[in-house]
Amino acid sequence: MESPSALAHRGSIPWQGLLLAASLLTLWSLPTTAQLTIESVPPSAAEGKDVLLRVHNLPGFLGGYVWFKGQSVDSDLQIASYVIDAQEIHPGPAYSQRATIYPNGSLLLKKATLKDTGNYTLLAIKGNFQGEIVTGQLRVYQPVGKPALRASSATVAEQKDAVVLTCLTNDTGISIRWLFKNQILPHTDRMKLSRDNSTLTIDPVRREDAGAYQCEVFNPVSSRKSDPFRLDVYYG
Repeated sequence: MESPSALAHRGSIPWQGLLLAASLLTLWSLPTTAQLTIESVPPSAAEGKDVLLRVHNLPGFLGGYVWFKGQSVDSDLQIASYVIDAQEIHPGPAYSQRATIYPNGSLLLKKATLKDTGNYTLLAIKGNFQGEIVTGQLRVYQPVGKPALRASSATVAEQKDAVVLTCLTNDTGISIRWLFKNQILPHTDRMKLSRDNSTLTIDPVRREDAGAYQCEVFNPVSSRKSDPFRLDVYYG
């Protein structure tokens, strides 16, 4: 079997040649070049927003690019190929009309969906049909919804009662933090949080615990706060 470099020819690389190179390079399993990188812009994409997979440190004398959805150069996972001289995009089996390849190799995904989350592989093919491969990752998040705060009691007695506050949310893959008087809640030895931070227990309560509480849910692309809940503490 001839190596990919043996297929070199003079002139621009046609689309068929690009696909042939991609097929042969699959069999040759070329190693990933350390200098070639893919950057997601923004680093975490929000569902429904555009995201760019930007390519850095491309080698010179390129004939074209081929993008794949996944961690390998697999023809069944090919998104599209781009011939630089002809400035032509040729769709593959995994192509979506939301995808655009730019002359610098970067891949734009318009109105990203949760299904776009995953690995993406770029095959950069040189004029002599030698190639470099790099894989990057894209993560798409759904904006969080507004949480609700539920309390075991709204009125408690100092040093006698405990109160349990629960943050209710339908979102998954999120983090939770607690606010007191619109500030991050300072933790004391009387406070206990559940493992996922969704439940806050204060036992026993003191007069300085009286005031407005909120829980906030967040992920890398969004955050929402619950309506304030006021805790009244009786003492004397």
